Amino acid sequence: MSEQEKEESGFIVNDKRSSYQSDEEIQSGDAEKEKENAKRKQQEAQAQEQQQHAGGPEIDFSTFVMSLASSAFYHLGDMPDPMTGQIEQNLPAVRQTIDILAMLHQKTKGNLDAQEDKLLGQLVYELQMKYVAKQK
Repeated sequence: MSEQEKEESGFIVNDKRSSYQSDEEIQSGDAEKEKENAKRKQQEAQAQEQQQHAGGPEIDFSTFVMSLASSAFYHLGDMPDPMTGQIEQNLPAVRQTIDILAMLHQKTKGNLDAQEDKLLGQLVYELQMKYVAKQK
């Protein structure tokens, strides 16, 4: 505000706040915060990646299929509960897992290597036979 405008308006505004910053200071502070946020996000992503690699075996199609099959064997009662040590059966869960594995086998036909295809086919067959035997 020029001196003439101050005199015409009849009042003067003095900002006595201690946190007063110019537009340039605000913009430079925003840029620094953005850089800090980007650096923090990058560090978090690196830490998460390291944790995934340290957490166990690499996940591929075979390990995914084996984890589903393990779940089905547990629900068949072939494996004890790791927490209680008791054996439980949940045949509807087994049926659902068999259906999922059979669907995967059908939908991935021609896209798996020979070893993956053989593994999936054998697991579906073995689980189906055990399921039928448990129903009797």
